[in-house]
Parts: sequence; C-alpha cells; structure tokens
Amino acid sequence: MKNVFKSRTKPGKAHSAMGRATEKGPFAPFDWWLFTIMLVILSIGLVMVLSASGIVAEQVNGDKYYFFKRQVLFALMGGIVLWGAALLPREWLYKMQYPALFVALLLLLVTLSPLAPAINGAKRWIPLGPINVQPMEFVKVALALYLAYFMSSKQDIIKTFSRGVIPPFAVTALFCFLLLLQPDFGSAVVLASILFFMCVAGGTRFVYLFFSIALACAGAMALAISSPYRLRRLLAFLDPFEDAHNTGYQLVQSLLAIGSGSFFGVGVGASKQKMFYLPEAHNDFIMAVLAEEMGFVGMSVVMILFGLLFWRCYKIIQGQRNLRDRFTAFGITTILAMGSVMNLAVVMGVAPPKGVPMPLMSYGGSNLMATMLCVGLLMNFSRTADTWTSTSS
Repeated sequence: MKNVFKSRTKPGKAHSAMGRATEKGPFAPFDWWLFTIMLVILSIGLVMVLSASGIVAEQVNGDKYYFFKRQVLFALMGGIVLWGAALLPREWLYKMQYPALFVALLLLLVTLSPLAPAINGAKRWIPLGPINVQPMEFVKVALALYLAYFMSSKQDIIKTFSRGVIPPFAVTALFCFLLLLQPDFGSAVVLASILFFMCVAGGTRFVYLFFSIALACAGAMALAISSPYRLRRLLAFLDPFEDAHNTGYQLVQSLLAIGSGSFFGVGVGASKQKMFYLPEAHNDFIMAVLAEEMGFVGMSVVMILFGLLFWRCYKIIQGQRNLRDRFTAFGITTILAMGSVMNLAVVMGVAPPKGVPMPLMSYGGSNLMATMLCVGLLMNFSRTADTWTSTSS
C-alpha cells in the first residue's frame, strides 16, 4: 500500500525532530480556531453533564452538582495539561515514545493487580485518593507516539514483514491482550483501529492488512462465542427490542431518548430517560440525552462543531513539512476521531455497546484530560503547519 504521507523536507532532513519548529520559533502562533471549537464543545459537554447527572448525583451522592463540579475540576486540570502539551519542546516529545510505552504497560499491569479494585466486574481503574485513573486513555496516546515514530523512521523497511510489520503489531497486540484481561473488549478494538489507520497511512502492504483484519475478526468472533456475556451483548445489538428488558435494555433506552427528541428536543434539563431509565446517561450515553433535550437541531450543531474540529486537525496534519510531525498529528487526530465515531455508533445502535466515552462530552476525568492532552499536542503542531500560517494571515 502506498504511503499517503510524503515529507516536504529534503531527504537529509526528513526525520529531523525540529523541522519547522526551529524555523518559526517557539512563539509561533497557535491554531486558535482549534482551541475555540474545542472550548465550545467542552462547554456544551459541561452543560450536558450537569443536566444528565443531576438526578443520579442527588440520589447516590446527596448533591445534584456532584458530577458537574468534578467535571469542571477535571476540565481545569485538563486545561493545564493542554497548555503544557502545546508549549512542550518538540525534541522532548520525541524522546518519550519508549518511556511512554513503558509507563502505559506498567499502569495496565497495575490494573490487573490486587491494588486495583474490580468495578462492575472489570479492573480498569487505579484508585488515587478521591479519583480513579483509567490508564487506557493514556495508553492510546503512548501507542500513537510510538507508531508515529516507527512509521516515519522505518520507511525503508515498512513493507517487509519481519521488520516492518511484526514490531508495531506485536506491541499493539500486547496492549490489547492486557485490555482483554480486564476485560475491556471495546478499548482493545480502539487500539487495533489506531494501528490499522496508522499502517494505512504508513504504507504497509495491503496483503498484510487484509490478513490481520481477517485474523482480528476471527479472534473477536471466538471471544464472543466463548463468552456467554459477550455473545448476549452481540445478539442484543442485532435486535435489542427482542430482549428489551434485559440484554437490550440500554440500547433500547438510548433509541427511545433519541426518538423522543424529535426536531427541536424537549428542552435542556427536561429529559425523561436520564431519570434512572438510561444507564450511564452522563457518561457513555450522554449523546442520547443531548438528542432528547436538544433534538435534531442540537445534535446537528454538535456534529458540525466536531466536523470543524476535525477539519482544523486535517489542516494541521497537511501543513506539516516534517514526516514524523505529520504522522504524530495524524495519530493524535485518529484517537479523537475513533472516540467520536465509536461512541455515536454505539449510542445509535450501529455497533455493539463498547463503553467508549464521547470526547469532551462524556463525564470522566481520565478521558477528558487525555482528550485535552491530544488537543494540546495538535496545537503544538499547529505552530509548524504551513497551512495554518497561510490561513492566519
């Protein structure tokens, strides 16, 4: 498969970590459009968390603002992370691919140890005082950094099997295996998807991708058949109304929320499904509550905002002259895009429930800070984007 990314630098400088960062200087302008769009989406997300979580928070925690106040705190912490990533020297970032992989691996091993409690039958969180950290959200970033390094620096061997295919596939497979032990099938699918798109961009031979997809699908079917729980969820996804009070309950309630919103919605705060009918209303299924309260118009506005966000990401990717810069920006954008697409697919019943949060919208500190870390890195790359230079003048 042909490499869709081509470096604009001379061959001798194709893998320079500095590239345009040195030419434009450390105070080059950021893509303020990207930051503004992100801020608008985040604001809508905070409003929806307040609306969707109030009933549950008052019932469980005795404070209807409990989740909202925590989400605001997470957003402020995420803001610090965002600006730290935006101002991070590029040479520092490009020394992190292996340390980040090691830390991510260590964190996943901690989740499988007795130090991490089982919540809802899964061991995905590490308790740190009043908060629980979900390592998977940061594993995605670590994997993207590694794959960007590999695809950009190994272009001469990327089409070979032993040296160009096995290393990135083996690293991704290790993380997927640890996630399946939690168990977290949805997150393993996310990591495999990041690998696939990075390989497509990097120029991996189509025959290797074809057989890897076939093998992954066969493995997924084997896991589903061997686990009655996964098999029930798969069957419920195919026809949720057949068992609407059991395995298909969550998806049925999501579809009812979306349908109840009609064109203009029932009004912010007036959702009925969030009143203990729709599980995880303020988390994985927050878009269903948004559809119910804001209707088709509100959903369209949010989708347009996400479209504009990814358009700015695309302009940043295309504006990179350095090959590693371009691959890294592409990998970070893939994380955001996969989260958005998979969450909407689950909420609308297009894909089986996977527990994938909506970036900038769903409640959760780990996901929000990891998302804002990704936006911060993209703002960092916007300083070296030729396209951004031309559009900002």
